[in-house]
Amino acid sequence: MRTSQDLSTNLHELKNMFRNAPDLVIREIAPEMSATKFALAFIDSIIDKKVINTHILSPLLSEGTESMISVGKIQEADQWKVIEEALLHGNCILFIEGQDQVKIIEAQGWPKRSIEKPQLENSLTGSQQGFVETVSENIALIRRYIPKRELSIKEFQVGQRGETNISLLYLSDVASPELLSVLEERIKLIKADGIYHAGELSEYIQDQRYSIIPQFLRTERPDVTAKHLLEGRYAILIDLSPSLLIGPINISTFFKTIDDYNSGWFVATFLRFFRYIAFFITLFLPAVYIALISFSYEVIPVKLLLSIGIYRNEVPFPPFIEALIMEMTMEMLREAGLRLPQPLGQTIGIVGGIVIGQAAVQAGIVSNLMVIIVSITAISSYIIPNFDFASVLRHIRFPIMLVASLFGFIGIIVAFLTLIAHLISLESLENPFGKPMAPLRLLQWKDFIVRFPLKK
Repeated sequence: MRTSQDLSTNLHELKNMFRNAPDLVIREIAPEMSATKFALAFIDSIIDKKVINTHILSPLLSEGTESMISVGKIQEADQWKVIEEALLHGNCILFIEGQDQVKIIEAQGWPKRSIEKPQLENSLTGSQQGFVETVSENIALIRRYIPKRELSIKEFQVGQRGETNISLLYLSDVASPELLSVLEERIKLIKADGIYHAGELSEYIQDQRYSIIPQFLRTERPDVTAKHLLEGRYAILIDLSPSLLIGPINISTFFKTIDDYNSGWFVATFLRFFRYIAFFITLFLPAVYIALISFSYEVIPVKLLLSIGIYRNEVPFPPFIEALIMEMTMEMLREAGLRLPQPLGQTIGIVGGIVIGQAAVQAGIVSNLMVIIVSITAISSYIIPNFDFASVLRHIRFPIMLVASLFGFIGIIVAFLTLIAHLISLESLENPFGKPMAPLRLLQWKDFIVRFPLKK
């Protein structure tokens, strides 16, 4: 449906279209020095009032012509569908008597927060700036790190009801053009009412949708994003989301931090060793305890076995149930600490763990050694630098505990081989997830477990 040259007809149609929007403002303007009448329409809650008053209304009232409007981006339209979308995205519409073309003037000014420190990715020596919920500001942060014309941006709109702007960033002279076509196709095929978070988007565009292993890196840091862009990866920004997606990635990506490149190569390598050790402790320590107590107690030193026996004599549950009780308790404390206000959450996490653990031992529900095992496992999971990957590891631990209680060390070995096979079979944007181990890429081992000097 097209607009009319009659101003009153257009305003009647606009009022009828937005009859349930009380924040729609229509300002009719009749300048003294001009016979032309104007009408300016905008949604009051999502526009910049300073731009409206200073750069649009003031020139119209004083000069009587739209040519004096001092706003950078002005477009023309004559379709009501385009006008409706423009208004809902924070633009203002200028109707002119005698013209069927309206002016769409950029004047967005929705509420937004200032740039703050990232919440999930702390850095001791790196930048303290984190992304916000406005995609244009996030792109500006990235451009500060890569001020080159090769930094290319492709924009999409996703969502049948709540349209969300998605921006795809890459370096045109470094990134693979084949991956660009793959990403574009997957984004265009998304059918949803609305997507507002990076985690939602990743489920639609990842290779194996039913795998619990994250196939994209989610980050809140512009310096991390810039580094991955320089390595030929793609960054997917979602408007209204303070985090973005990086792909393609591999298993080693989850064990690296930006601080690794601010520290000496020896220190960074030493810390990476700790992270890989923490990976195995998080997955297998409770399962190994269960297998030892249930099936292979003869390999435990005699003095330690006697000590364990003294404490386990008071526990009425088998090792698996004992471990399950403590692990579930730790997960509930962790979740409670996340959901409560920050000062109260820290108190619940620390005090709750100490009090419940001590009370459980005194009540004979669990043994002292099990409290130690669960505590070490929890600390190890926090060493994994990526929050999403660490969360997945904590959940994989439960089925490994179950097979350890049924089959002992044979069950643990089968579970480990199954996990390795799954990681090797995964792909991230059609790239092997298991590299540089499988397929073997020896040149990439220089930034795998050992962080070689940067010149190498």
